[in-house]
Amino acid sequence: MQNGLRQLDWKSAWPCSSFGPATGQRAARFTLCFRRVAGDLRLGLPLSISKRMTTQAKWHIAALYKFVALPDHETLRTPIRETAAAYGLCGTLLIAPEGINGTIAASASGLQAFLAWLENLQHAGGQPFTSLEWKESAAAEKPFKRMKVRLKREIVTMGVEGIDPRHVVGTYVEPAEWNALIDKPDVTVIDTRNDYEIAIGTFDRAIDPKTQSFGEFPDWAADNLPDDKQAPIAMFCTGGIRCEKSTALLKSRGYENVFHLKGGILKYLEEVPEEQSRWQGECFVFDQRVSVGHGLIEGPHELCHACGLPLTPEDMARGEYEAGVSCHHCIDRYSEDDRARFRQRQMQRTNGRQGAPS
Repeated sequence: MQNGLRQLDWKSAWPCSSFGPATGQRAARFTLCFRRVAGDLRLGLPLSISKRMTTQAKWHIAALYKFVALPDHETLRTPIRETAAAYGLCGTLLIAPEGINGTIAASASGLQAFLAWLENLQHAGGQPFTSLEWKESAAAEKPFKRMKVRLKREIVTMGVEGIDPRHVVGTYVEPAEWNALIDKPDVTVIDTRNDYEIAIGTFDRAIDPKTQSFGEFPDWAADNLPDDKQAPIAMFCTGGIRCEKSTALLKSRGYENVFHLKGGILKYLEEVPEEQSRWQGECFVFDQRVSVGHGLIEGPHELCHACGLPLTPEDMARGEYEAGVSCHHCIDRYSEDDRARFRQRQMQRTNGRQGAPS
């Protein structure tokens, strides 16, 4: 199993035979199952995970995805949501017929227990999330307000029918080998993220498609990629999921030498020493940390809660900035009535902040 988690005897640890809505007597048994599994997991956690999830951080974060066929995917929402609640998770998980994607956070023990439960979850006669991969990081403050489990058509929206990374995908490049690839002058390096993400950090020589959503990437690629289908193309994104689809798209269009960074920027920043790095700036992340740098250390950025764009300390020193109300990006976009509403919302946000898990 991925990350060294030991296999559980799930029939003895989880007496429930199916995973539909838990009601009445079955709901009580659902809770009892959680407690029994949690006890087993604390005894069976690998040392490698326990060391990385140190007690110094109050919140432990996992960014995960897996492309896997999920027939009747809607039936997974209730057990995942209820198990997440039982282990004190916050964050978002997206479930679609093509798989699962999301970022979640909890205490170290809660996150470890949930991930092991998810890997062993029975669905449609199998365990679809076995060998699930995730990237770990930590935060001092709660990174998400609440837990959401959403049903979607795609776990990352490209909007192109027939693209399936389970069958056709580009060549994975390990973080340790990434520099050698992108240093080659004949390699076209493409950042597949959105413009506001790229604005705070990217790799040397990377092309910025200037897209505002991933759904715009297919048209950009059609208009801007080299005509030579043998030309080497290297792509990257935050955690790897967008490159699964973007490389599959390019392969479907006849490009032969398509590469992508395995584990994404986050894995690169975690594994490649800063003195050897080709990364410039910070990496935008979709939680309250806003950005991370080398070693996945929390960066200096904050979000403008009016327009949602990341801000540097220098941006926040400008006269247009008011916390939760405006910044230089959006000062001309909203009216005084809008800003009055934003101030009220900011007061509620400040007064309603929650503490870390115990």
